[in-house]
Amino acid sequence: MIRQFELVEKVKAYDPNADEDMLNRAYVFAMKAHGAQKRASGDPYFSHPLEVAGILTGYRLDVSTIVTALLHDTIEDTPATLDDINRHFGQEIGQLVDGVTKLTRIELQSERTKQAENFRKLVIAMSEDIRVLLVKLADRLHNMRTLKHIDNPDKRRRVAHETMDIYAPLAERIGMQEMKDELEDLAFAEIYPDARNSLIARLNFLREQGGDMVSQIVGGLRETFAGAGLRAAVIGREKTPYSIWRKMQHKNIGFEQLSDVMAFRIVVGSVEDCYRTLGIVHGTYPVIPGRFKDYVSTPKPNGYRSLHTGVLGPASQRIEIQIRTREMHEVAEYGVAAHWMYKQGLDSTVGRQYRWLRGLLDILEHAASPEEFLDHTKLEMFQDQVFCFTPKGDLTGLPSGSTCVDFAYAVHSEVGDRCVGAKINGRLMPLRTVLRNGDQVEIITSKAQTPSPTWERFVVTGKARARIRRFIRAKEREQYLELGRSLMQRAFREEGYEYYDKALEGVLKNFKQGSIEDLLAQVGAGYITARTVVETVFPGSRKRKSFYEKVVPLARARARRAKKEAGPALPIRGLIPGMAMHFAACCHPLPGDRIVGIVTTGKGVTIHTIDCETLESYADAPERWIDVSWDVDSDEAIAHVGRIHLTVMNEPGTLGGLTTVIAKNEGNISNLKITNRTSQFFDMLIDVEVRDVKHLTNIIAALRATPAVNSVDRAYG
Repeated sequence: MIRQFELVEKVKAYDPNADEDMLNRAYVFAMKAHGAQKRASGDPYFSHPLEVAGILTGYRLDVSTIVTALLHDTIEDTPATLDDINRHFGQEIGQLVDGVTKLTRIELQSERTKQAENFRKLVIAMSEDIRVLLVKLADRLHNMRTLKHIDNPDKRRRVAHETMDIYAPLAERIGMQEMKDELEDLAFAEIYPDARNSLIARLNFLREQGGDMVSQIVGGLRETFAGAGLRAAVIGREKTPYSIWRKMQHKNIGFEQLSDVMAFRIVVGSVEDCYRTLGIVHGTYPVIPGRFKDYVSTPKPNGYRSLHTGVLGPASQRIEIQIRTREMHEVAEYGVAAHWMYKQGLDSTVGRQYRWLRGLLDILEHAASPEEFLDHTKLEMFQDQVFCFTPKGDLTGLPSGSTCVDFAYAVHSEVGDRCVGAKINGRLMPLRTVLRNGDQVEIITSKAQTPSPTWERFVVTGKARARIRRFIRAKEREQYLELGRSLMQRAFREEGYEYYDKALEGVLKNFKQGSIEDLLAQVGAGYITARTVVETVFPGSRKRKSFYEKVVPLARARARRAKKEAGPALPIRGLIPGMAMHFAACCHPLPGDRIVGIVTTGKGVTIHTIDCETLESYADAPERWIDVSWDVDSDEAIAHVGRIHLTVMNEPGTLGGLTTVIAKNEGNISNLKITNRTSQFFDMLIDVEVRDVKHLTNIIAALRATPAVNSVDRAYG
């Protein structure tokens, strides 16, 4: 355990002007507050905050952060209060200690919802002052170093998983690579001990077989640079067991196939020397294709800058080389902590410059629940990066696999909401196009555009997904509200009453709803039936035969509802404009089919064909049936999906012939799936966009006349 004078000397070594008196007072205050408390290891509890402070002195942080580390558990675990901290150490220290205190419960909760809620607090706290996160990371690092003393194996694994899922990615995002590596390796040792031991054994075997390979390669590189007249410091190291294991998992390769088990850093004097060094390395050693990355001209979002390349180095050993200046090296080692080094002075708002942090705050604003926020945030933190440019040359970092829509939302939320197209490197491309490193992306917007629900299928960033889901939730609520009001009007009419919203006020508590709109939305979504509401509003009302049980001829239904209300045309009669409606995937109804509507929980009205087998499951719920029909007079051109099942010969050109026949008959293939294949025949399902049943029948007839088609029928599954 560090002694008082040793801690002060460590801080004074890098900051001669440090407030020695405050450090001493914080040391004594924390020691007295924790008193005789013990940790699971049996050590005095005060050893923990002292070790946390010691870790942070290694990153040369300011006195306020070191004092916060000493005091970070006093409010949570001792009789000391926030007022005591403010009175003895000032408002700044009080705010920092309070921020860290609010986060300590993260590691004490096992329920996912509580963990997610506390993670929201973490994001808010570190957005105000990033030093809160620095103390929390150091706190977690020391807890992981002493994790073995916890007797409960389930708790150890939970803490390790939490470290891997949240704290290690956060450490990486603020550039603290060394801390991130240690957190990952300690968590890896707890979660996958056998895999880690196996990798360590292999690394030890390589050392025994090849001697001290790292020293040999470092010596060879130094000779090369000395011969070229270049002054450079060469540092070599083996990669951590976890980083090796993750790469094996990600690329699905064995240990022997890895090309960068060893990494070497070359530190030079200037940016020009970086590129000169790269030229010497590439001119001396064979380059491994696809291994070069330039993070000097295009830094990572956390500020990391370096040149990366892979070569066959001395002794024909595959190695990774990182080339950087001394300043770049400090940022790579200390990350955001470098901003508190005594030479640069204190800037407590430095965390705000990180765009990813602003992105997390945006996700926090639009997520529906803590769990959704946590899921979206993991999308932001876990994935590798791809770097693209705006037309003005601004760099935007995105997770690997991002699309044009992700890029649009990264530029600005409004740009994402209004995007209708994108140009990649000057060419017009679909919005779902996956971006590559170096792409220049221009987003085309329209004031009339709104987010499309289909975007959620291909976006990968948490910010984009949160915005799209928020829009969908708002739109669905509007539709459910309209549908719910329509269903209530119909149910009231059946009982001989006139419907008005105020009639529902007295039953809101019965259904645990906060407002009439909430109740109507629940009815529209199918969670509450209109019949149940009516029976609650009018207890003992006469039990008439339900409207839904009456057999209403389609001709009468069409006549009764024709042009009932002005508004946008709907392909279905019997529904009000704006009503939430979709077509069942079990039967793929088309204009010309006899149809029926089913109020489906959480989805509004689902349209089925009248002979759909799924309807049997609703036989005991007649109140969910709605009499509907196709609007044959509608001028709105809507493409409907019809599904066909084909058996075709396994011959060259067969698929091309099928698509040609469908295209000539004005059909558009939206999906194709091969369900079975043999040496002679293929069975497949094809979804075709058509106008109506007659259109689909014509396409089926044309396909039957095709020699390569063995059989073709309309499919209903």
